[in-house]
Amino acid sequence: MYEKYRDRAAFLFVYVEEAHPADGWQMPSNKTDGVIIKRPNQWKDRRRAASQCCLRLNLSIPCVVDTIDDSVDNLYAGWPERLFIIDRDGTIAYAGERGPFGFKPDEAEASLRKLIGPVRP
Repeated sequence: MYEKYRDRAAFLFVYVEEAHPADGWQMPSNKTDGVIIKRPNQWKDRRRAASQCCLRLNLSIPCVVDTIDDSVDNLYAGWPERLFIIDRDGTIAYAGERGPFGFKPDEAEASLRKLIGPVRP
């Protein structure tokens, strides 16, 4: 979606609290994939975890990091993952359900298309 609409909409990936920290609810797949990240106590540690995430996922979308007190997550309830479309006036035009089961990029894209129109050839 980012590659398709990046010339017509601003995109942002916000890294919030780690969903499966090594010192919390660690998933077996995290161990298998070598994703071992402790729950950060300082913002610099969260920033380091976010950097690892963006590199491992090979993200090209601009990435930012939530504050250590989770101010963005507290406002948007974005943990563990969630999609939002925000219109030009700052109003939430689409708020997907929490992921992973509520993570529905096709729904988000349909909402974005309503705001900006179809993709140009």
